[in-house]
Amino acid sequence: MAGVVTAHLSEKAAVRPRHINESGWVRVVLITVALAFLALVVLLPLITVFIEGLKKGWDVYTASLRDADAMSALKLTLIVSLIAIPLNTVFGVVAAWAITKFKFRGRNVLITLIDLPFAVSPVISGLIYVLMFGAQGMFGPWLDDRGIQIIFALPGIVLATVFVTFPFVARELIPLMEAQGVQEEEAAVSLGARGWKMFWHVTLPNIKWGLLYGIILCNARAMGEFGAVSVVSGHIRGETNTLPLHIEILYNEYQFSASFAVASLLVMLALVTLAAKKFVEWRGSKWENK
Repeated sequence: MAGVVTAHLSEKAAVRPRHINESGWVRVVLITVALAFLALVVLLPLITVFIEGLKKGWDVYTASLRDADAMSALKLTLIVSLIAIPLNTVFGVVAAWAITKFKFRGRNVLITLIDLPFAVSPVISGLIYVLMFGAQGMFGPWLDDRGIQIIFALPGIVLATVFVTFPFVARELIPLMEAQGVQEEEAAVSLGARGWKMFWHVTLPNIKWGLLYGIILCNARAMGEFGAVSVVSGHIRGETNTLPLHIEILYNEYQFSASFAVASLLVMLALVTLAAKKFVEWRGSKWENK
């Protein structure tokens, strides 16, 4: 009898309420519109990049990628990402730890400041660094007297990239750590664990997949950032041009095949990042279901 009742309840639960159960043609229309939109906005531009890059043949495509300026732009992009991502990772973990594990005055202000790069235009953020560290800026003369160059050099590009990407890790970890609470940390402290030991053996294993997800998003934004980097770089070919800036220069010089060829390199980096993101999501969901 109990089995019959359970089966009956399961059947009722499997049936969706009538007021939210769409007809078949509505589902087909919605799915078709969604797929058409994705094809138009996402797939078609990606395919166009490779078609235009290969338009003049494989030799022109590979020559554009082997160009010294393109290699320099790729190298600079990777260097900036390798510097910015660890800095944002440390900041994101520390900020998320402070916000979620402690109650203190100014907590909401800190959260607002973390969200600031989402509200400020990247071009404006780059301009701020020019006004601070440029030749005529607030600290420009002092830096110039000591032979320190920030604007139109690697430090300025790194600063601009760090500013536009630093919310990603923190914003990924804060909801996760708030949902987990502080019970496990309190239990570890009651058993005699100190701060670092508690972090490495309790907190970090609980947030590792969320942390990796935030790092991947941070890396994607760092490699593709254009506005802030464009303001502080000076567009010096072979020295301060990242991949997005190099693509713009080639396109403005009417070297369309070369610009799309280099753009395809950035697309491939984005696809690798997307694959890593999906892997982390899969591993994270699998870990949560254990």
